Order: sequence, then structure tokens, then C-alpha cells
Amino acid sequence: METALIRLVGVRYPIVQTGMGWVAGPRLVSAAANAGALGILASATMPLDRLREAVREVRSRTWAPFGVNLRADAGDAADRVRILLEEGVRVASFALAPSSGLIAELKAAGVVVIPSVGARRHAEKVAAWGADAVLVQGGAGGGHTGEVATSVLLPQVVDAVRIPVVAAGGFFDGRGLVAALAYGAAGVAMGTRFLLTSDSTVPDAVKARYLAATVRDVTVTRAVDGLPHRMLRSEPGDGAGAVGPDPRPHARGAAGGFRRLSGLTWRQLLQDGLALRHGKDLSWSQTLLAANTPMLLKSAMVDGRTDLGVMAAGQVAGVIGDLPSCAELVERITREAEEVLTGLEKLRGAR
Repeated sequence: METALIRLVGVRYPIVQTGMGWVAGPRLVSAAANAGALGILASATMPLDRLREAVREVRSRTWAPFGVNLRADAGDAADRVRILLEEGVRVASFALAPSSGLIAELKAAGVVVIPSVGARRHAEKVAAWGADAVLVQGGAGGGHTGEVATSVLLPQVVDAVRIPVVAAGGFFDGRGLVAALAYGAAGVAMGTRFLLTSDSTVPDAVKARYLAATVRDVTVTRAVDGLPHRMLRSEPGDGAGAVGPDPRPHARGAAGGFRRLSGLTWRQLLQDGLALRHGKDLSWSQTLLAANTPMLLKSAMVDGRTDLGVMAAGQVAGVIGDLPSCAELVERITREAEEVLTGLEKLRGAR
């Protein structure tokens, strides 16, 4: 099963573990890489010195390729890029589209650039700027997401660009991998499915909440920061609002907490908030929350506070029922994909 993604980044299987804040740390990333997938380290929630340490820790755990996810609009993005170049990271992924200059800088250093997009026009833009591949997330994906279903968005993007396309949003098994390949994708990216593995450092109580969820317990809300955010409801099956207490009154305190944790200055934090606010109808309290939603995620993903934290979740959380290791998961997905492909070949032979 050799695809353009495999040839581009040098992994064994066309599977990407996405860069989830507070979740995609060195342990999960190295486990995914050792399993043959492309592990992506989430850097946005790390101070600069911790980012360098984390990259070195991943490298100490695996010889396989891995990448780092960046926020192109972060106030210290240039410093983070410098660390990637100094540490010899081979792949840079982006939650928001990087500038043409940043893409050129990374490519000149031999780094593979893979921005994430949620619309065809964004894919066309970054492809024209020189991106090596693009990760396309449909509406079923967790965290900040769009309205277009993966099954509609993916073929649009595949037809629009001539670089490898990685499909995200709604993938968790071998059937989905084959479906994505049939649409023309070069692989699939999964967040929630890798979050729910034994290699993930997310607290057991939080994982239990995910495993207990049905598809009706995963919803999209603007209550977190004014932007569409797919996550678990506050209580499984209650049909109530998506989050518990209104987080907006705590915006200033959360902003201060994230500033201290990340090492950002107030000016950098304000710049990040303004970048998020650009082109969106957000109040200033929502802007502050958008800038430090990572603190709300940390409450659940690190501290285990399911009552206070935000549990970003792809819609697939409602159909996942186990916690395999990354190695077991990747082996299962590739085996299922081969079985599906064999079945399809039999259909052709029967004609």
C-alpha cells in the first residue's frame, strides 16, 4: 500500500496521528511513529525550551520520521521554526495556513510542509505557495471545525490540487482508509482514535468518558470561544448544553494562566488573540478565550477535570470502544484495509 504520502515523508503506512494539544506529546508521537504512522508533536502548548526537549525526547524513542505541529499565527512562530530547523525535524504541520515566506523558508531547509485546511480555496492557496501536501479536515473532526462533511470536502480538494491530500474527520478503521484512498487521498489523519490508545497520556477517567459516549454525545458548540468547536457534551446522554459552567467570565484569568504556562508575553498573547479574531465576529471575552482555549483543554486532558475542562472530540468518539496500543491500532487498520481491498477485487472478478 504505497501512496504519495508514504513516499513524501518516509513512513510505512499512510496514517497520520494528528498534533493534539496536551495529548500528542513525546510518548504518543514516538509510539505512533514506531508503529509505522506519521506521529505529529503538538507544540502550541509548549514553552520554547520544552519544545526543544520534546523533539529530542521523541528522537530518543524512535528512529522513524515524525513531525511537529505549529500555529503559523503565534507570536513566537519564528522562534519555533528555528528550533525545528536546528533540531532537524523533517515534517512541519500547521493548524492555520502558514505564509508563503514561511513555507519557502522551511522547504529551503528540506522540511516537508503540510498545512491543515477546511476549505477548497485554502488548499488551493497553500498549494500555490509551495506546500508539499495538505491535510483536509471535514466537519466530523474534533476541535475547531467546519460545516462541510469530509465526504464532500475531500473530493473537492483532491480535484483542485496536485499535491498529496491527507483526509481527516471521521476516520478510525481500515474501511475508512480505503474509502479515503478511493476518493483520491494519499492517507488519513486521526486524532480521537489515537487519543483513545493505551499510549496516550490522557487520564483514564477522561478516556472512560470518551468510551462511554454515543454519537449523540458529540456536538458542535460556540460556547467555548465563539468559534465552532466539536467536543463531548458535559454529561453523556443528557441532551443538554455542550459545556458546563459558562467559561466567559473566567476569560482574563485563563489568559493569564496560559501566558505563564506558555512563556508568552502579554503582547504576544494579544497578538495571538487578534489573529484569531481577524475576520470573525467575536467579542473581546471570546477573543481571550480563543487565545487560551488550550487552558480549558488542559483541565481535561492533563488534570482530568471532566467537569471543568473541554474535551475536544471527533464524531468517531461515539463508535470507539477500546484502548489498543498504537502498534495494535495501526496493525488492525492496515489489516482491515487489506481485507476490504481483497473483497473489492473479488467483486471485480465476479463480473
